[in-house]
Amino acid sequence: MSFSSVIFDVDGTLVDSVDLHARAWQEAFDHFGKQVAFDALRAQIGKGGDQLIPHFLSPREVSAIGDKLDKFRGEIFKRNYLPQVRAFPRVRELCERLAGDGVKLALASSAKPHELKHYVEVARVGDLIDAKTAAGDVENTKPDPEVVRVAIERLGKPAPAKVRMVGDSPWDVQAAHAAGVACVGVLCGGFPETDLKRAGSNGIFAGPADLIESYQRFRATPPLEA
Repeated sequence: MSFSSVIFDVDGTLVDSVDLHARAWQEAFDHFGKQVAFDALRAQIGKGGDQLIPHFLSPREVSAIGDKLDKFRGEIFKRNYLPQVRAFPRVRELCERLAGDGVKLALASSAKPHELKHYVEVARVGDLIDAKTAAGDVENTKPDPEVVRVAIERLGKPAPAKVRMVGDSPWDVQAAHAAGVACVGVLCGGFPETDLKRAGSNGIFAGPADLIESYQRFRATPPLEA
């Protein structure tokens, strides 16, 4: 088997939350007088607020309202949407299978720490996870590779060639590759397969259940070429 550690993205990969995040962002932008289309916001989910907000606001607007907008979005999401988040089918089974093979597991998320805590609870994987990183642990969120690099450090610094990432967005692929890690794409978050392939995804699966059904193919994912 080709790897000893797996780093999972969480939103859209292990839990069904992408649409919910997009709705919260849309409400927050609207509150500050900015009309942003749902589809445009959805296409940016997977980034943290530090990366998403500048995509839609000018530098002057970011300086004036960026922090307030991010905080307001967090309040909306926690109150109205976080309780609706559910895990995708067979997430725990996948983690159990990997852990049973001696694979160490980490979560590398752009979510806020309290959001990640809730996701771990709904996915029922807390006892199987060896390391976690969230937005509060890094200066820059995905597609910056910092969150992946911190996850690798917390896993005990395995060689990047022995690590695979699993994510649903192009931002996961970009972050993983910048950290020297191959990234398997999953379609359950709703990002088009063409976008994941364009980003350079090292294999495409439907979601956690497909990773189990196609387990040997998943485990055979090669490292990035040097």
